[in-house]
Amino acid sequence: MTAPIYQFERRYTGPIEAVIMDWAGTTVDFGSMAPIRAFQRLFTDEGVPISEAEARGPMGTEKREHIRQLCTHPRIRDAWKDVKGEYPGEADIDRLYDDFVPLQIDAIAQTAELIPGLTEALDWMRANEIRIGANTGYAGSMIEGLVARAAEQGYTPDSNVCATEVPKGRPYPHMSLKNAMDLGVQHLCACVKIDDTLTGIEEGLNAGMWTIGVAVSGNEVGMSLDAWQALGEVEQDTRRAVAYKRMIGSGAHYVIDSIADVIPCLEEIAARLAMGEKP
Repeated sequence: MTAPIYQFERRYTGPIEAVIMDWAGTTVDFGSMAPIRAFQRLFTDEGVPISEAEARGPMGTEKREHIRQLCTHPRIRDAWKDVKGEYPGEADIDRLYDDFVPLQIDAIAQTAELIPGLTEALDWMRANEIRIGANTGYAGSMIEGLVARAAEQGYTPDSNVCATEVPKGRPYPHMSLKNAMDLGVQHLCACVKIDDTLTGIEEGLNAGMWTIGVAVSGNEVGMSLDAWQALGEVEQDTRRAVAYKRMIGSGAHYVIDSIADVIPCLEEIAARLAMGEKP
């Protein structure tokens, strides 16, 4: 007689356990301007200027990997050869990364303001006993000043993970998983990853978490708060629509303008969890 086949399925119906947020473009530095300034200055100093769009292409990845991807970009690679006489190699990437670190630290120091609405979102999370994590493509040496400046403004995450602390950065889930372990999370389906980059959304999805894409305040629109507010309504709507389309296409469960709009999404995720839904 054939043994019966059984299927067992658990359904989590508890609350949100943790929210894990990116830094630049999500919680600080409206427009994610610090990395762009540093990358553009880095390549300009080499005699190979790059555009802002080119600099933003690999955004969200660990910074040495970001430099490697820039060096393999066809236009940049060819321009480098025109100036240097040969294509960039691993030794060039190592040297560029070493030169990049102080540039990045300087740029971060100039753009470390909290994004409007973060404080209110944090208050809501704390009131609902949600643990707060942060992760970033920055190396630990780059963000000491940023972490200190954020603390002065009232933001101190319970866990902070840098790409250099895990085997692989985004889009691998390692940083979010380390956040979850640091925070004592029991159920990954009860975690929410909030990020302004497509690779950051992919990281959250790969970790089995809910994801919220931040379209306007981060890398997709890529404008400072002052520059964004100076745009007319029609131009804002046009740029917003493009950013939302890309974020939705990346698989994000929700897309918002900035962290100021996150509370209704978290409330809806909490309600969906209570009904047994999974990411």
